[in-house]
Amino acid sequence: MTLDLTAELAATRLLAVIRGTDTAAAIATGTALLAAGVRVVEVALTTPGALDAIAAIRATAPAGSLVGAGTVLTPAAVADVAAAGAQFVVTPAVVDSIPEAVRRGLPVTAGALTPTEAYAAVRAGASVVKLFPASVGGPAYLKALRDPFPDIPFVAVGGVGLAELPGYLAAGAIAVGVGGPLVGDAASGGDLGALRERARAYVAATS
Repeated sequence: MTLDLTAELAATRLLAVIRGTDTAAAIATGTALLAAGVRVVEVALTTPGALDAIAAIRATAPAGSLVGAGTVLTPAAVADVAAAGAQFVVTPAVVDSIPEAVRRGLPVTAGALTPTEAYAAVRAGASVVKLFPASVGGPAYLKALRDPFPDIPFVAVGGVGLAELPGYLAAGAIAVGVGGPLVGDAASGGDLGALRERARAYVAATS
């Protein structure tokens, strides 16, 4: 049975994006985020040892949480993340990995910025469209984009801090995806205690 990623994101309203420089730190970050109440995390493939990190985080993930792979660009990368246990795929653009992920039953959140890209992402099989980088146009742009596409579920990603988060949800995003403002430098060996505090603040803001 294919995961209903749209429903999961709409329920939790928060996707944590882990992009770091150290495998062990990425694993510790994912584990800490899930322990702090974040339910959906992605590990970007630009992180060293990302596949190992995905497998390790999934192995200890609480029931009901989801671990996915980000920056998945090619069909070969889809095969790799599927083998590592990723439950969903995220892309930064409309790329060749989307139909391959769909073929394998992995739901896709596909990156898009323009109306044409958003439509193309859905046509390619994406379950959710990642408005990226959302900070370029802000909540007002998201609202304008949703007007002709009211049935496309959008997740706002890129520059979404705690202050900006309510605006995107009010503009109709089913969730926000947050990297730097939430994860900080934790995935590169930074302070996990500070990460947990930020995670609790984001969970509270989206609850």
